Amino acid sequence: MGGAAVDVYMLILSRILLGFGVGFTNHAVPIYLSEIAPPRYRGAITGGFDASIVLGIFVANLINYGTQKIKSGWGWRISLSSAALPAMFLFVGVIFLPDTPTSIIHRGGDIRVARRVLQRIRGTAEVDEELNDISVAAAAASKVAFSTNSFLLLLGRNYRPHLVMAIALPMFVNITGVSAVNFYAPVMFRTIGQNESSSLMSTVITRGIAFVFTLTAALAAVDRIGRRTLYLTGGAVMVASHVALGTVLKEELRDHGTVSEGSAYAVVLIVCVFVAAFGWSWGPLTWLFTGEIFPMEIRSAGMSTMVIINFLMNFAVAQSLIAVLCGLKAGLFFLFGGGVVVMTAFVYWLMPETKGVPMEKMGSIWAEHWYWKRFVDHDMDESCVKPNPAEPHL
Repeated sequence: MGGAAVDVYMLILSRILLGFGVGFTNHAVPIYLSEIAPPRYRGAITGGFDASIVLGIFVANLINYGTQKIKSGWGWRISLSSAALPAMFLFVGVIFLPDTPTSIIHRGGDIRVARRVLQRIRGTAEVDEELNDISVAAAAASKVAFSTNSFLLLLGRNYRPHLVMAIALPMFVNITGVSAVNFYAPVMFRTIGQNESSSLMSTVITRGIAFVFTLTAALAAVDRIGRRTLYLTGGAVMVASHVALGTVLKEELRDHGTVSEGSAYAVVLIVCVFVAAFGWSWGPLTWLFTGEIFPMEIRSAGMSTMVIINFLMNFAVAQSLIAVLCGLKAGLFFLFGGGVVVMTAFVYWLMPETKGVPMEKMGSIWAEHWYWKRFVDHDMDESCVKPNPAEPHL
């Protein structure tokens, strides 16, 4: 009994330590990638963060599928301990990463060091213009944040759009229904009549599709067609997927709680379409968009807020999903569909396009926006690369 109690406490302690590591990583990596990436490739480079997360989930599903047949009690131990491998690679890799030029200048470092780093990561000696933009932005940020905590700054009227995005986007991404797929896909597939092995294999298939479409969006599409288009098309497909999934389950489950073999395959297909749409839209773009919109003086506070809201919502959905699923049954997917409608409307009306805009000149997108311009007081910089938002004007 004593040994079992020790094992439980060690497992809890390990989860707490893992939580610290995951929290720090989710805060630092999107900002680092956004600051170090050239503006025209920022979407592809920063989108690689979510692609890596999806790949990790896919590999974890493969490991779970392979270890679930080990009946000696070592299966779950192998599954859990394998997480140490990517953590080790991350730790070793970080040792060789340079600091970003933005961080060096913002912290009062030697501008010559920042120049050398910028020249190395850009592959050219001609970095004067970009270095000057970073220096000007850092000087302005230092003046604004000199006597005010960055979290208090984030509450100011001038940063209202940034605060709204830091709260709304992680809230929305957790009500897409993707948590139901990530956490409970095996349970859901078993509920509709698949055995344990088949349900795990279905999960592996869906996560593989999610990885392919996330990688496609990150590398091929986001810097060409823009963030808004991917958000809007992904939202439309996710709404259709939720309606289709809810309809099939409502008609098939009824009182006996199982579906026919044909309908079970239809459910797997619909889930695959859903995760594909999420993979090219809300999955990578939420991290990308929040990683690139915050000005230097509130960048850390803004990203911290985003990560906190994301994990709080993730926790709330994980703890309540089974109870809500038992209560609403197939109606849960209609609820998710309604949430995605609201999210897509939010993107259409309130989210500007950031494709190709340097981070140091991102203030202009809010100054030009039909709604957010009433809050910000940034002067329009005519040298800024203009976005192509194709957004509505009221």
